Amino acid sequence: MSPTYTVVENPFKKITPETKAKLKKLIPILIIAVIAIILISGCWYTVEETQSAVVTTFGKITAVVDEAGIHFKAPFGIQKVEKLEVNVIKKVEIGFKTLENGQTVSVDNESKMITGDFNIVNVDFFVEYRISNPTKYLYSSVEPEAILKSLVQSQIRTVVGSYQVDDVLTTKKSTIQSEIKEAIYNELSKYDFGISLESVKIQDAEAPNEAVSQAFKAVETAKQGKETAINEAQAYENAEIPKAEAEADKLLQNAQYRKQNRINEAKEKVAMFEAMYSEYILNPEITRKRMYYEMLEEVLKDVKLIILTDETGTETILPLDKLA
Repeated sequence: MSPTYTVVENPFKKITPETKAKLKKLIPILIIAVIAIILISGCWYTVEETQSAVVTTFGKITAVVDEAGIHFKAPFGIQKVEKLEVNVIKKVEIGFKTLENGQTVSVDNESKMITGDFNIVNVDFFVEYRISNPTKYLYSSVEPEAILKSLVQSQIRTVVGSYQVDDVLTTKKSTIQSEIKEAIYNELSKYDFGISLESVKIQDAEAPNEAVSQAFKAVETAKQGKETAINEAQAYENAEIPKAEAEADKLLQNAQYRKQNRINEAKEKVAMFEAMYSEYILNPEITRKRMYYEMLEEVLKDVKLIILTDETGTETILPLDKLA
């Protein structure tokens, strides 16, 4: 059986000469339009609020654009633009890694460190930084973030190695953070590759095994109990001292009052004695008798008496109660 062939008619044979002429005129216009679109699309770029753009002309830095919006550049690779997130805080994780789903996994070769007393601890840090100089960040080093991480690890191990294990796990975490931050800051100032340090924080610090961890937890609990007892004693002292001071002030005021009262009584008696003495000087005999009678009246105030004086001046005291 012989094969069957189908003849397909060329569709362009139906195109009239007038149509061909029009197509010949449209093709240059289309080519120009495509070239124009390519030129326009390669002549502009956008900068976000959090970004800075470094513009290079034939490989040489010619501008750093910080203003957000649309900007223009030369096409065909004459000018190139590298955009960086400069107003965003970035983070370097030491000893752990955060996955895309938000979970964290431990990185043992980064977290294990030796303390000054030759103990092993697991310490997780994270360092926050931002790009302070886009030009230096791009061109003063090959991988600035890798350099930063290596520098951070070096300084962390140096500082942790100068402390006792108890200090690292319990009481001196804030001091260690401050020392590490200062050390990293000094190193960044030396190399200056466009990164500024924001903060250094200890994410977690723990002993290498459960037995040691429990021992340190017991130490921490004891220290907290000590602090609680000290605070309670301080509170008791603060409450009792004002009471004791008030009582002492009350006693002092009372003693002062009694002292002044005694002084006033003494002054009064002295004044009475001086007045009596003045009268005595003027009339000794009469004054002596008056004092004598006043004393009798005071001593025998509940007894009725008759005092008889004869011609010789002798006095006789008769109790009227007895006579009655």
